Amino acid sequence: MATIIDGRALAKKLNGQTSQRVEKLKQAHGMTPELVVIIVGTDSASQRYVRNKHRTAERLGIRSIVKELPESISQEELLNVVRQYNEDPEVTGILVQDPLPKQINEKLVTRSILPEKDVDGFHPVNVGKLFLNDTTKYPVACTPKGVMTMFDEYQIDLKGKNAVMIGRSAIVGKPMAALMLNAGASVSILHLLTKDITQYTKQADIIVSATGSLHTLTKNDVKPGAVVIDVGQNINEAGHLVGDVDYDDLFDEVSYITPVPGGVGPMTIATLMQQTVDLAEWSLERDQ
Repeated sequence: MATIIDGRALAKKLNGQTSQRVEKLKQAHGMTPELVVIIVGTDSASQRYVRNKHRTAERLGIRSIVKELPESISQEELLNVVRQYNEDPEVTGILVQDPLPKQINEKLVTRSILPEKDVDGFHPVNVGKLFLNDTTKYPVACTPKGVMTMFDEYQIDLKGKNAVMIGRSAIVGKPMAALMLNAGASVSILHLLTKDITQYTKQADIIVSATGSLHTLTKNDVKPGAVVIDVGQNINEAGHLVGDVDYDDLFDEVSYITPVPGGVGPMTIATLMQQTVDLAEWSLERDQ
């Protein structure tokens, strides 16, 4: 029977630590971390996610600014908004919420955020540091970083382990693989063109799935005792939110598993708040 990795409980613990760090910054340096979230258009899922970020930030004592922009905004107008926040010394972290309208070049917008304010960890400079396993301080994509916090909390050692990352997105798959590789695992990245994922997953000690596809893994796809981290979010036939993996089918086969909801999801926002404070603290170190 698996141990359930409780993302809600761990996020609550992490948020408590973040709140204490915010208060310490205020008391010791007169500094309040400030997070700017730029949202373009009226996508309902994005608006809901941004509201959750805003509420969490305010609850933890982080100054939160939500900049709402019209769907019709031009590339140059959006870049000008980012530039203003780059130049604002009060702003600790900046993120531009996906999705963006068709006239916007998302990669160009990502590159326009200063690396030291790139709270999402998507800037090429920060991605490069991650893949080089750079020893300096830099932000990392929040969902993979949250998963690494889960590994630490549950004392799941990656050194010498066979790890499989299913999915190769820039947001989850690639940075997650890099983090596991940096932690000493041997990592295989699987994707839509992989002919037989089972030949990899049956050998894996650690499996992280981020495909957005129902039943990516069943008990026939894993070896007994594997650790399964489910990053996926899907709606099943009954209209319920579920992950990529067949949770009930796997439960008695694996050693650790994350539920959906209540697993990785809460850790993403908690890690975003943690990293906002990281950026604030690192900015003080640079100024010394």
